[in-house]
Amino acid sequence: MTPTLYEWAGGGAAFERLTEVFYREVVKDEVLAPVFAHMDPQHAHYVAMWLAEVFGGPASYTQQRGGYPHMLGRHLGRGITEVQRRRWLDLLMTAADEAGLPDDPEFRAAFVGYLEWGTRLAVGNSRPGAEPVEEAPVPRWGWGVAPPYQA
Repeated sequence: MTPTLYEWAGGGAAFERLTEVFYREVVKDEVLAPVFAHMDPQHAHYVAMWLAEVFGGPASYTQQRGGYPHMLGRHLGRGITEVQRRRWLDLLMTAADEAGLPDDPEFRAAFVGYLEWGTRLAVGNSRPGAEPVEEAPVPRWGWGVAPPYQA
């Protein structure tokens, strides 16, 4: 039986480590610190829950936070720039190394595939006047390519 990306990464503890390392650096970053200046003290935990669910873990984000509609609401109207998106991605990849996420090419290709897809979607959804799909499930990312969501 092929493990999920969540299992391969090390489960919930791995995603908690990842987001702790990541947000420790975000608050010091000149590009991202202003974006996250007023984040909830539990923000890193919530992002860990989201990522865990995306990569095949328990549906805790959906059950406790409202799933995709809630995540979408956190990005609407924020006007995320390409510079911010790239910095977010760069810092997260560095955090993945520091947090000890698997570095095998298969895992990293799937991991980065979701991050590229998700951050580009977040940029589009954050544009003023954007009209994204409002109701969708949390994406479930696997070892291959996830199919696009069709409403």
